[in-house]
Amino acid sequence: MAARTLFDRLPDDPGDEGRGEGGGPRVVSVGALTRRLRETLEGLGRISVEGEVSRVVRAASGHVYLDLKDEQAKLSCTIWRSAVQRAVRFDLREGMQVVAHGQLDVYAPRGTYSLNVQRIEQAGIGALLARFEELKQQLAARGWFERRRPLPAMPRTIGVVTSRDGAAFRDFLRTRTLRWPGYPVRLAHTPVQGASAAESIADALRRLDASGVDVIVVCRGGGSLEDLWCFNELPVARAIHEASVPVVSGVGHETDLTLADLVADHRAHTPTDAAQTVIPDREALVAELERLTHHLARGADAVLRARADRLERLAANRVLRDGRVLVADRARSLAELGRRLGTAAREALATRTARLWEVHPRLQARSPARMLGAREARLQAAALRIRPAAQRALGAREQALGLCASQLEAYSPLKILGRGYSITTRADEATPLTRASDLKVGEPLRSRLHSGTVVSRVTEIDATDSAASSRE
Repeated sequence: MAARTLFDRLPDDPGDEGRGEGGGPRVVSVGALTRRLRETLEGLGRISVEGEVSRVVRAASGHVYLDLKDEQAKLSCTIWRSAVQRAVRFDLREGMQVVAHGQLDVYAPRGTYSLNVQRIEQAGIGALLARFEELKQQLAARGWFERRRPLPAMPRTIGVVTSRDGAAFRDFLRTRTLRWPGYPVRLAHTPVQGASAAESIADALRRLDASGVDVIVVCRGGGSLEDLWCFNELPVARAIHEASVPVVSGVGHETDLTLADLVADHRAHTPTDAAQTVIPDREALVAELERLTHHLARGADAVLRARADRLERLAANRVLRDGRVLVADRARSLAELGRRLGTAAREALATRTARLWEVHPRLQARSPARMLGAREARLQAAALRIRPAAQRALGAREQALGLCASQLEAYSPLKILGRGYSITTRADEATPLTRASDLKVGEPLRSRLHSGTVVSRVTEIDATDSAASSRE
């Protein structure tokens, strides 16, 4: 398939009456070709072009026209008035190497194309932005963006780190004149732009911190990213983070952002805003003091009036006019209480006496002496009755005991031994022997007689049951 050209894609133009014949190239109108060129260039979208500025024209309408060139070509650029303020953040001059960001456009009446610039920056700004993001991430990881110390309401001395020759310091002093003329300010002069500015700014911060100021302001006027780059250096960020007092950053304009702004305890949009942040408003303080003084005076007057009214009311009190009235009142009260107490005591005594006479007969009836006499008489009567009964019971017990003694005497083993019987046991035992078969020849024996004991030894055993033999 043959490659298609720009002309193959051109649409038919109603204004074109002549066409190519015999397969020759298509004939198009200038308008159609221009429209196709515009569509093609716009199709490229947003582009970035680097080159040298060779011409800068600022029109009365507010538009800015310039050319970018290199060794091979030149490109016309346009910055519309509505985009100039945000597109150009530095002093654009011929000979500068810049990078322009925007979209290509075709101007049909002249048959030219140009770049509509939306933002322009000096060459190398991309590397600076990349470095800025890298440092920002590093300091965020260290936690340097998290500290926000409160600013003193009435600092004794304000330290300012900036150039004494810059507009930032003049703006700061102008704001001080408006808010509080002559307020104590201590300047640490330092370059705020250039290769060695970062170390100088950090050293100025440390000097002010050691001098005893209550708050430090780091400020500078607006400029390009390169102009403000010293406030993105690590030495400045470290000096702000290590400061023992709060630090306010007022670098550039409201849209500018530096690492010093992020590390500082408070960020001001401009040097003027920084001065308004740390310098008290004398007129506002005086007005507030007058208001509070008036409020205090009114409060004191109200308290005094209330105390005077109370004193008048107390002065009308008869007790306070004559203290003897209070004593007389108390005396009358005591006398009445004494009278009531005496009456109550007499009534209580009469009640207790009457009740005592009521219980006296019952107490006499229950007298311990009378109860002991009655019990003693009962005890004597019982003694008279119990002695004969005890003698009779004792005689009966003696007769029963004699009868039992006779029976025991009849059944006593000793009585049986007296009739010629004996009790035989082994010599080392007390159990009587009943069978000869339980003995062995040679065993020692002990025999209990009616009178005395005999010790013998078995010489012969006859196990015949004599009782059985006799029955046979």
